[in-house]
Amino acid sequence: MRTLSRRVWLLLGSAMLLAVVLLYLNSRRPSARVAVVQASRQTLSSSISSNGKVEPIVPYSLRAKFDGFVDQVIAVEGKNVKKGDPLLTLDDRDVRAQLDQARAQLATQQDDLRAAEAGGRPDQAAKLAADVRSAEVERNLLQRQQDTLTKLVAQNAATGEELEKNRAALEHADAELDQTRKAKQEFEHQVSLARERLGLLVEHSRALVSDLQYKEDSAHVLAPASGTLYSLPVHARDFVHTGDLLADIADLGQVRVRAYIDEPELGQLKPGQTVVVTWDALPGQTWSGKTEILPRQVVALGTRNVGELLCTIANQGMELIPNTTVDVRIEINERADALAVPRGAVQIDGTHRYVYRFDGSRLHRTEIRVGLSNATQFEVLSGINEGDVLALPGDAPLRDNMAVRVANPDSE
Repeated sequence: MRTLSRRVWLLLGSAMLLAVVLLYLNSRRPSARVAVVQASRQTLSSSISSNGKVEPIVPYSLRAKFDGFVDQVIAVEGKNVKKGDPLLTLDDRDVRAQLDQARAQLATQQDDLRAAEAGGRPDQAAKLAADVRSAEVERNLLQRQQDTLTKLVAQNAATGEELEKNRAALEHADAELDQTRKAKQEFEHQVSLARERLGLLVEHSRALVSDLQYKEDSAHVLAPASGTLYSLPVHARDFVHTGDLLADIADLGQVRVRAYIDEPELGQLKPGQTVVVTWDALPGQTWSGKTEILPRQVVALGTRNVGELLCTIANQGMELIPNTTVDVRIEINERADALAVPRGAVQIDGTHRYVYRFDGSRLHRTEIRVGLSNATQFEVLSGINEGDVLALPGDAPLRDNMAVRVANPDSE
């Protein structure tokens, strides 16, 4: 029993000795190494970067007004043209034939309309009027004879047979007069209907002639304004359909860039902000302009929700061409003598932002308030001072009161 007790005490002693050794070794373990930076004052710019598409400000798209073949291409794509310069011609023989036929039809209909407005064909109108007058004269004569015979019969100076014969003739004359009057009324009614119908036909034919004349005129395609002929997709003997694109013209001295701005950044936009445009096809070259029309809605663009910002860009050399994709930077704000720190030194905890300030041996978690920001830096409004040394995240997680060594002592 005494031997067992000695063994227990021996084991306990060994354990205590091992713990002391481990504590000693742990106290001698070297501190974590961190990179540090200094908070410094500088001019800080805040901007929004995105992509966009180049568009002409006032484009003129010329399209075919009728189906047909391209007869001749006169202009050269990419060259400047003046207003009224011929660009190309279309074969308009079919259109001219249709126009001649429509004009002849219109002339005939106009003659018929003039006749209808004058009361119908003169010979027919005169004959019907004469028939009515003749029937009226005949009927009136018989009526007077009937009145005279009636008196003579009463005086026994004429027979009843003569009176009856005249009465039958008078009834026939009344029927003839009624028939001729109805024929004249029907003629006048038909003339009225014809006048309305011919009026509509004349208006339709006039519209047809105007449309065909417009098509014939459009066969000679002229530049509607001075500018650059930046698209000419047709060639001689090509067949084009109505509505097909023949040419695009615009003044490319100024262009519009449609910039696609992500939804969270839309609230920072204002008219008149400076815009800088770059194009991968011409590296090192920039174009500048101003924001003009702010987004009025958010639309889906692939996986993004964006607003479309319209910017006017100076393009004196006309290097930017329509439909190219460009990079866009909008300068939101700029502040001189701002206390700036790298974004990597700032950590976020909910709505709070903080840094780890280095005092020479340990880190101190310090909350800060930020102002402007860009892709690489934050402006610090309060919490630290100019020249304060801040730790950057590395392999080891940073903690408050953590003992560290500087990995880049020259930065202190």
